[in-house]
Amino acid sequence: MFSSRLDWNLETNRLSALLKSKQRVLDLTESNPMHAGLNYPREEILGALADAHALRYDPEPRGLLSAREAVAKYYGDVPASRILLTASTSEAYSYLFKLLCDPGDEILSPRPSYPLFEFLAGLESVRVVQYPLRYDGAWHIDFDALERAITPRTRAIVVVNPNNPTGSFLKREEWARLERLGIPILSDEVFSDYAFLPDDSRVRSLTKAPEAPAFSMSGLSKIAGLPQIKLGWIVASGPGHEEALDRLELIADTYLSVATPVQIALPRLLDAAVAVRGQILDRTRANLALLRRMTGKSAARPLHVEGGWSAVLQVPRTRSEEEWAIALLDRRDVLVQPGYYFDFDSEAFLVVSLLTPPDVFEEGLRRLLEEIG
Repeated sequence: MFSSRLDWNLETNRLSALLKSKQRVLDLTESNPMHAGLNYPREEILGALADAHALRYDPEPRGLLSAREAVAKYYGDVPASRILLTASTSEAYSYLFKLLCDPGDEILSPRPSYPLFEFLAGLESVRVVQYPLRYDGAWHIDFDALERAITPRTRAIVVVNPNNPTGSFLKREEWARLERLGIPILSDEVFSDYAFLPDDSRVRSLTKAPEAPAFSMSGLSKIAGLPQIKLGWIVASGPGHEEALDRLELIADTYLSVATPVQIALPRLLDAAVAVRGQILDRTRANLALLRRMTGKSAARPLHVEGGWSAVLQVPRTRSEEEWAIALLDRRDVLVQPGYYFDFDSEAFLVVSLLTPPDVFEEGLRRLLEEIG
């Protein structure tokens, strides 16, 4: 009786089943900034949401101009005319799949990466084809494999910049090669503010009117640490972006999903976000430095990471990733994510969150290293 688009495996895996039996764990997977012990500017946020103008409803499919101008200010040099608001980055993906794809068409997405794309694409009856990222001391796109994956049904290439969980940024030479392909690029830039060190070889955003069609996505969830205040956006660039925005406007007008109060509040929320981003960056940098110190003589080796909220540990292949994760949870009360959650090509990798509160991170990491040896 249900659509085949929802034909997903809903069985609880071994790690999740074990987690349900635990009373208390040291959670090294925390990705919710509201649970990370940050000091939010409460008065500014609540004051922004209490604006009386939110009681008036004058829907604008692309988003209220004042809100789009606030996003333009965040970027610094992007006109509001190239911005369309959504309720989230996930909704931005769904709009772009509707814009670019017919049922059965394909989008290319990176591997390893966050496993959201297959679910979002499946709900639009679009097929995901993965292209690999390779690691040789740093992460990079395998262009030979990417180009072999392109077919007549390929409609877009997803880049996550920086990637989750590898923390690797798109490089300028990689962007130049992507541009030459002429295929629309969907650039997920939700973690782009969280670079650990400056690097001129990186491309922070694809909002600079490139030669290929590009759609940059971000939102309040990561840049303001406010996942519960639902607002994201798309910035359209490159050839044909005006027509693309006209069609995106039709899609947005069908749903009108972005609430008025958050649009009214957006300028003040983005101002308040500066302090929150600073705390998150301080936290992730400090946890990464601790991780590198504590693993110095361990069999667990942290891979190179440039930004974002996660770190990847390569661990001995004496156990599978799942067995390592289960042993850590069962014996040490430490929760980590196995690499296969993110489609790593080989064993054995574990993923930890750098957003974790420092005391939990240090104790959880100590127990992890005791288990691994």
